[in-house]
Amino acid sequence: MPEFQNPVAGFGVTFKAMFKKRLTEQYPEEKKPTAPRFHGRHQLNRHPDGLEKCIGCELCAWACPADAIYVEGADNTAEERYSPGERYGRVYQINYLRCILCGLCVEACPTRALTMTNEYELADKSRESLIYTKEELLAGLEETMVDSPHAIYPGMTEKDYYNGLVTEAAPGTVRQVAVSKGEQRPSETSAPASGKEVQS
Repeated sequence: MPEFQNPVAGFGVTFKAMFKKRLTEQYPEEKKPTAPRFHGRHQLNRHPDGLEKCIGCELCAWACPADAIYVEGADNTAEERYSPGERYGRVYQINYLRCILCGLCVEACPTRALTMTNEYELADKSRESLIYTKEELLAGLEETMVDSPHAIYPGMTEKDYYNGLVTEAAPGTVRQVAVSKGEQRPSETSAPASGKEVQS
């Protein structure tokens, strides 16, 4: 192509675009629906009875290329059980200032505890508010669930949970006291009855 035609070709692209219909997004009044497999904000899932799926293995943190995930695992006990297995994620944080929403953490999770939602509005006013904690990431409770910690379904094992045999909380399931979060048992909160008054 001769040199004098280069500017003409460039203006041709400009003139062609001038007569096209403009596409204006009316965001945030009108939000465009995302694709079903869109990579948005993360979610920590629960089993159908309310126990958490996260076992605190930290594989998601190892898989993250941006080093955006921080996990601390802890051991379950019979008095305070958060997941069906031996361990659970005591601390779980995702720094959305670093996260690139690639989904590698989801692929690394062995229990499907971590998935990604379609929520993409993550802007906020401070850096601290963009570090999401476990409480913010944990899925909400449904009607058939009891909030963790609580005992596992009677007669079921950890394997039964991951095979999908547990479909709801057992009748009579009650939430245990979360001592690790600073909660006190009822016997500790109520002061013991005092005996005779001591007179001076």
